[in-house]
Parts: sequence; structure tokens; C-alpha cells
Amino acid sequence: MAVDAKTALVGCDEVVTRVKPGRLMSIDLLRGLTIGFMILVNNNGSREAYAQLQHSVWNGFTATDLVFPTFLFLVGVSTVFSTASRLARGDSKQSLFLHTLRRAVILFLLGLLVNSFPHFHWHTLRFYGVLPRIAICYFVVATLYLISPKWKNMAVLAVGLLVGYWALMRFVPVPGYGVPVRDVPLLDPDRNLVAWLDRHIFAASHLYERTRDPEGLLSTLPALATTLIGLLTGIWLRTQRALMEKVRGIGFAGVSCLVLGLLWNFSFPINKKLWTSSFVLFAVGWSLLLLAVSIWMFDGGTEGETKPVKRSRWFTPLLVFGTNAITAYVFSELLAGGIGSIHIQPGINLQRWLANGILSAVPYPAFASLLYSLGFVAVCWLPAYVLYRRRIFIKV
Repeated sequence: MAVDAKTALVGCDEVVTRVKPGRLMSIDLLRGLTIGFMILVNNNGSREAYAQLQHSVWNGFTATDLVFPTFLFLVGVSTVFSTASRLARGDSKQSLFLHTLRRAVILFLLGLLVNSFPHFHWHTLRFYGVLPRIAICYFVVATLYLISPKWKNMAVLAVGLLVGYWALMRFVPVPGYGVPVRDVPLLDPDRNLVAWLDRHIFAASHLYERTRDPEGLLSTLPALATTLIGLLTGIWLRTQRALMEKVRGIGFAGVSCLVLGLLWNFSFPINKKLWTSSFVLFAVGWSLLLLAVSIWMFDGGTEGETKPVKRSRWFTPLLVFGTNAITAYVFSELLAGGIGSIHIQPGINLQRWLANGILSAVPYPAFASLLYSLGFVAVCWLPAYVLYRRRIFIKV
């Protein structure tokens, strides 16, 4: 990471570079891995997919459950670098805020497009979702960082969100059901505050699971904490410490979050669909460790060195996704909606027809499902590769 002698304080307790920092290839690679895996697990060939390629049914976790929080974590990290870059170019905070607002609105509208494609029925339109949650978390966290970039403020807010969300879910009575633990089981699938609130905001036809939504309104609070922890990581990465010291710090934070998340799991279970506080810590622990390993591999060297290692062709596929992440994700969702709406015969759409064709040749349902998913990822990768080769990076 490039460091210039010219430095200035930008509101945090550490001295950070004021000039535009060198781009960390590790962030693009980890973002690419996240998007690629997200496309993979979102497009299983059948319900017989391997357990780790599906979301956990309720409490507990799988590898799939860690994908979305890792992306939100990286949104926080990238916010620090993009803000520093624009400030170094002389952009005002007002222009940065307008830029943030525009990006958030575009992301939210893309989410509505993805959720409704290709039918666009108002009565079934889902207002929640992956892109709307990214839009909200990005807008709130980036705006807060513009207002007060001190890391201590962000840390206190993140802790407050996690503890506050736990208190809401544990002690606030669910109207019509009673107090959690005393009257209803803690985190009951339908009789919890998150599900109750979503049902009173939208009709069942607007909710992903009809009685609740995994990206509901109230669970956005701990998702904000996920993004804030990413922001704190970005602030740490821009300090004047040696790169390997930063890597060790990120690794230590990752292990600490994992342990805290597992301990909290005993009283407040890890649950992705409710984005519980224990889930936030557990998932961000893995995100931190993945980032530490990625920086060590691709942006570091031996102790005391800060020159990036030579790029390897083996990791180009990840860079292809990582440098056009939102574009690749939107394309994958539109493609899935498109082939799902094409019917080969009554009751069999193009997606099912392709998956059945693979299954007839590979009589192992889980493996056949994986082959379909890999093929789908490859199809999504090709247009992203064309953009990458032409040095076209679509910034939402």
C-alpha cells in the first residue's frame, strides 16, 4: 500500500495518508470471491444441493450464511478508501454526500428491478432484499463517516447496535404473543419482533417467506453493525503502521469476534435470517480472517516489505468479479429470473430442464446441482470478463 510523506489528520485518532492510497488487490480479490460464491449458492440446480451451499434453515450456520455479511463488511472497508480518495482529489463533503445518496438510490432501485424481473407485478413486489439492504447500510455508514470519521464513535455505535438489537429481541414483548423466553421461545420463526413488524408493514405477498423476510426492517440494525466493523477495519488499514502489523491486528480481531460470537450463541443463537448479534460477530470474524490472509498473500511480502506480490493468472477470475461486483450480481439475478420464466413444457421451466439434463447424466443429485451452479457462474463470468479485458469498470 503506497504511503506518502505528506499526512494529515482526518478526524480519527491515528495519522493517516491524505493522498490517494494505493489500491489493495486483496479487497478486489475477496470481493470477487464473495460475489462468485454468492452467485453459486443463489443458483443451485436443485434442492438436493450440498448442505454448505444452502442457507441454514433457522438457528446455526453454513458457509452460505457467511457470504452476504462478508460483502457488507467489504462495503464498509471500501467506504474508507473511496472517501479518502475523493477528499484527496479535492471533493467537498457536500459533493461526497450527494454522490453517496445517488449511489444508494441506484442500488435500491436495482434491487427493486431484480426482485420484480421479469413480471413486475406490484402486488408481489418485494421491497426488501440484498441490494436494498446494501443501499441502506452503505448510505447510513458512509454518511456517518462524513459527519464524524473518528473511529471511537463508530465503535461505540456498532456495540450499541448489537447490544440494543439483543435487548429488543430478548425483552420487548411481541404484540399478540408475549415476552420472549417467558411466553414464546426466543427467536421463534414467526413469533418474533422482526417478523411481526415486517408483517405489519407489508402484506404477505411482499415478503420473501410470506410470514417474514430475511432482509427485514428491524434486522437492518445489526447489519449496519456489520458494515461499521468493515469501516473500522478500513480506518485501521489507512493508519501509518506497517502492513504486516495491520494484518496481525486484523487477524487478532477476527479470532476475537469468532470467540465472542460463539459465546453469545449460547444465549442469543447465531441466526442469519434474523441477523442476530452473535451472527454478526461470528460472520465478521471469518470476514476479518479472510481479509488478513488475502492481504498477506497479495499485498504483503516478507516482514517490513509493503510491495504487492506479483499478480497471478490463477486469481484473475476473482478480479473479474471483484472489479465489477454489483454488475455481475445484477446480471446473475436477471439471468436467473429470465431462464426461470421460460417454460419448455407445462411445469418445467428452462432452469429445471437444464438441471434435469445434468442429473440424467450425473446420477448424484448434490453433485449434479453443483455442476449446474458452476455452469451458471461461468456464464455470468463471461460478460464480466469482457468488461475486465476492456478495462470497463461500472461504478454504480
